[in-house]
Amino acid sequence: MSLISVKDHIGIPKYKQIVSSVEDALAAGLLKKGDRLPSINSVRNKFDLSRDTVMMAFNELKRRGIVESVSGKGYYIKSENINVSQKVFLLFDELNAFKEDLYNAFVNNLDEGIQVEIFFHHFSYEVFSKLIQDSLGSYHYYVIMPANLKGTEDVINILPDDKVYILDQLPKELRSYPSIHQNFEKDIFDSLMEAKELLQKYHKLVLLYSETKQPKGMLKGFQEFAEVAEIACEVIQTFEDRVIEKGAVYLVLDDQHLIVLIKKLKELQMEVGKDVGVISYNETLLKEIVEGGITTISTDFKEMGKRLAEMIVNNEKGNIENTRRVIIRNSL
Repeated sequence: MSLISVKDHIGIPKYKQIVSSVEDALAAGLLKKGDRLPSINSVRNKFDLSRDTVMMAFNELKRRGIVESVSGKGYYIKSENINVSQKVFLLFDELNAFKEDLYNAFVNNLDEGIQVEIFFHHFSYEVFSKLIQDSLGSYHYYVIMPANLKGTEDVINILPDDKVYILDQLPKELRSYPSIHQNFEKDIFDSLMEAKELLQKYHKLVLLYSETKQPKGMLKGFQEFAEVAEIACEVIQTFEDRVIEKGAVYLVLDDQHLIVLIKKLKELQMEVGKDVGVISYNETLLKEIVEGGITTISTDFKEMGKRLAEMIVNNEKGNIENTRRVIIRNSL
């Protein structure tokens, strides 16, 4: 108990004095990882505090990852790193090259002392729900990529409204939260319009689309473009048992299917950009090189990560559409 000191009339909130006492004890080596803190009741009684004041201090230490609560036993030192001032819970759908760019830009533009812990739900509602429920009360901010999972608003609702940021996809049920997101419908439509002249030399536009992973806006923007441009279009779910059509353009939304398509074209001795057109979604360094360059439609993931960091650091709210661009290469 002597590790904690709380004084009256010094102009520092009492919960902050408790936090500082624990930090000082850690810095001096008087507390180490695994040590048990005095109970909430013992601190409350010794310094004549309210239980809420002590809980506020312990919860702050918990959010920073310094302490952890063990049910029925109390609070224990989890980390001796007192330089962490805030912790961010970052929930991605999956990791890939462009998400890595987003993550690095986000982390590199945060203030020193803000620690990010990253998790993945892999398009599973059950995993999504459990990760968020387990995170409650342990972080200062929650950045969530809901993907196209249904019912995410019911899970996110358990988190503090002013601590949640939505990333990448923004379903209408989550528009009350601040976000930085893509407008998939507009991005697909506008990008295809930019490439319209090149697309007109092909007889058909084929979209490889998965309802379980890809945003519905992509499909809608694709269909709108085909109607306006009066280009024949088709939507498929897989390349399995498909005959690759000479004179068609394939819009592929994930890298795995892009590799499958290129492999099939090589087997058929078809030339990308001549016999078949290819457009890929999401820019990566590899697409500058493969087959002489693959045309891409992409948001700027580095800008998205940087802008997200600015929103958190500046406590900025609002719904922000991230920039997009189409990069024309030899595949058209």
